[in-house]
Amino acid sequence: MDRRTLFAVLAAAALPSRQISAQEPGLDLGPAATFSFDALVERARLAAASAYVPPPRPAPDVLERIDYDAHGKLRFKTDFAVWGRPQEQRRFPVTFFHLGRYFVKPVRMHVVDGGKAREIIYREDYFDMPADSPAKQLPKGAGFAGFRFQEAVDGTLDWKKNDWVAFLGASYFRAIGDQFQYGLSARGLMLDSAIGTPEEFPDFTHIWLEQGQSAGHVTVYALLDSPSVAGAFRFDMKRGRGVTMDIDKRLFVRKAVARFGIAPLTSMYWFSETAKPTAADWRPEVHDSDGLALWTGSGERIWRPLNNPPRTLASSFGDTNPRGFGLLQRDRAFDHYQDGVYYERRPSLWVEPVGNWGKGSVTLIEIPTDDEIHDNVVAAWVPEAPVQPGDKFALKYRLHWQAEEPYPTTLARVLATRMGNGGQPGQPRPKGVRKFMVEFLGDPLKALPSGVRPEAVLSASRGSFSYVFTEAVPNDVAGHWRAQFDFHAEGTEPVEMRLFLRLDGQPLSETWLYQYHPF
Repeated sequence: MDRRTLFAVLAAAALPSRQISAQEPGLDLGPAATFSFDALVERARLAAASAYVPPPRPAPDVLERIDYDAHGKLRFKTDFAVWGRPQEQRRFPVTFFHLGRYFVKPVRMHVVDGGKAREIIYREDYFDMPADSPAKQLPKGAGFAGFRFQEAVDGTLDWKKNDWVAFLGASYFRAIGDQFQYGLSARGLMLDSAIGTPEEFPDFTHIWLEQGQSAGHVTVYALLDSPSVAGAFRFDMKRGRGVTMDIDKRLFVRKAVARFGIAPLTSMYWFSETAKPTAADWRPEVHDSDGLALWTGSGERIWRPLNNPPRTLASSFGDTNPRGFGLLQRDRAFDHYQDGVYYERRPSLWVEPVGNWGKGSVTLIEIPTDDEIHDNVVAAWVPEAPVQPGDKFALKYRLHWQAEEPYPTTLARVLATRMGNGGQPGQPRPKGVRKFMVEFLGDPLKALPSGVRPEAVLSASRGSFSYVFTEAVPNDVAGHWRAQFDFHAEGTEPVEMRLFLRLDGQPLSETWLYQYHPF
């Protein structure tokens, strides 16, 4: 399904009604069974040692008829929200998504209390649905498509229209940041993306929901399954200014995987001030994220602006024990988007590894798009060693959903990347020469002595530079500088470029990387 459909599903507001908890009459619950994360890990290990069994798809002909319009009319009644009692203010009520054309695989939902888990059995009457809805023809206990945590806002108890985490579709999940907006997504695992064969999308087939040990915390457990991998996940989630998720996952490999993506992030980038097709759209920019940020194991800080490339491309940034990486939305000015969907409020998402991840690379996959409805950017950590049947992984990391990086650099940051025709005003423009303007902003540039210019340190995988200089941007903003240069390369193959600002041998800025596509 496309992004607009998904956002519409996530934004569907529930109807106001009385609330009850999972421990009271109302929800149809299965028998209690002992539950622990260790037992879930063992279940995943045993599953990986057996042949893969695809999840059931109840009544496919009925689900096909639950299209976008029909699905939008299926609203979970907040009468049946798990942990929905208004007096339980520290709790986050849980509501559920219905199956349909775009979400055909049921996810078995459970609630955990005191080490005991009980399955929440689907019933038609949990949802408001029109009398002629195709959903009425689904079999008993058909299941749910996903779930979301709701929250009160501004100290009120009216949580029915506000949610802060949603799990929906395969192993996708998303959270809002500190500006109350959904944007990019995360996934449980990325398998064989952009290798020339169909990508494999693992599913969260079972979910367990548990209240956290303190206010503002919840825990989600998930069983992941696919033809190549089975796994157990624990998400300890905290709702603060943004959302923080501590993830512990254990993965067991059934089949060899060519590209094994850990902590994958998925976003949308159509165009920005860097490059925009003529009259492609009325808005100045359209993207959920505008760059990939890297904090390498050696301590280098890197910013790689995103591209909408002419063909699907994968870029790998080799590293050992990375300190973090993320897809960020740095441009926060409404005037740069002019859109009521508030792209300037979309969260950034930062991956913070816990422990040593060894050798590998942050792999960035960029897919061409001509619209905003498609997620066309993926970033993930890919281990260096080939992944073979019988391999197992125990990984921990923290996801930060917020406006800015959780550990900002003290160096000047890249503010914008702009391109135009090369050459000089009033002179013939040389063919095939591109002019670049890369803007930086930060304290090290504020501290420059009067009359001192930083050095632009440039390199490229091929091609030549000319007319290189730096200057303060003439806008009376202290510490705002730009590096300007012309660049020429023969042919149309991508060029990898690198730039940072330096003074007296010391870096003043993070490193700008860019993949340039000569025209």
